[in-house]
Amino acid sequence: MSTGPLIAAAVLWGAAAGALLPRAVYRFSAPAGEPWHTACPRGHAVGGWLGPARCGPCARAVRDDVPGPAAPAPAVYGPSAVPLALVTALLCALLALATGTRPELGVWAALTPLGVLLTVVDLRVQRLPDPLTLPLAGAALALLGAAALLPEHAGDWFTALYGALALGLGFFVLFLVNPGGMGFGDVKLALGLGAVLGWYGWPTLMLGTFAAFLLGALYGGALVVTRRAGRKTAIAFGPFLLAGAYLGLLTGACTA
Repeated sequence: MSTGPLIAAAVLWGAAAGALLPRAVYRFSAPAGEPWHTACPRGHAVGGWLGPARCGPCARAVRDDVPGPAAPAPAVYGPSAVPLALVTALLCALLALATGTRPELGVWAALTPLGVLLTVVDLRVQRLPDPLTLPLAGAALALLGAAALLPEHAGDWFTALYGALALGLGFFVLFLVNPGGMGFGDVKLALGLGAVLGWYGWPTLMLGTFAAFLLGALYGGALVVTRRAGRKTAIAFGPFLLAGAYLGLLTGACTA
């Protein structure tokens, strides 16, 4: 497959997968210590995890209260599908451009929607759910193991495994040293990101990790300078971990 059709397929996949995320974003966006959302803000049950975040009973209730033949749009209780679809499609397209026809592209495309979901949830409630972070690590290693069996792959599965262990252990040590500055969800997320970055070798792993801390430091510094936060204000670090890993992955795929 040439580059053009490959990128087009990645865009279509990313758009379709991203459009299914709004309901999952809403359901997982529960503050720490609270159960996942099972109902819309008005108390109507929310079924399933994927799909638009719209509530039919709320829409019917609003329609009954509005005179005239024009029915309002279904009541929305979560994020819009459009930006999620656009962002996921763009990320998948860039990965396709960097990776080419190598088999690990299927792994990156499969994991990208999960990364977008984790980013949005952490930004909303500063929480990285275990049902997302732990499967990310397992799926990354399993899928990369399958990719390693195919011809023309450009990475190494054992380095991915060692990368997962090394980054997870490193973040666990940081968590023990400063629990207030590093959440345990970040430690679990580091396992999956270590596997993804480790696939292309230790330099890629170090680059992605450095980029994450640099992005986080720049953001935190900007908040302090603009007096929107203090030096001890907690910020969600998961999005920066994911962004740094993405930049590292792009670089590793381009140079592999």
